[in-house]
Amino acid sequence: MKSVDLCPKLQKSMDIIGRRWTGLIIYQLLQGPQRFSTIESALPVSGRLLSERLKELEQEGIVLREVFPETPVRIQYSLTDKGRGLESVMRDLEKWSDAWIDPAECSSQAAPPQ
Repeated sequence: MKSVDLCPKLQKSMDIIGRRWTGLIIYQLLQGPQRFSTIESALPVSGRLLSERLKELEQEGIVLREVFPETPVRIQYSLTDKGRGLESVMRDLEKWSDAWIDPAECSSQAAPPQ
């Protein structure tokens, strides 16, 4: 099968969730709304890259960024309906990786945060 034969919608979805750290950010937000600092401390990703990925997910309509006019200003991120629609996909990937991925392979391939 040539790449031109791939379904454009499937390719687009793989491009979105396949970006580095994006899947883990979505997985983290499945726990519920969170502040930037909470997400940042839960994942080994730099603040700059996390900010970039959250903006991309917001542009795709997967993540909602809410600003609360408090002092100091509070910003919270959560999944939209479109984002929550990925839950079954993420849970299935989790089950698949538990069954088929050797933990030793993960530690040897872990990349430093960017």
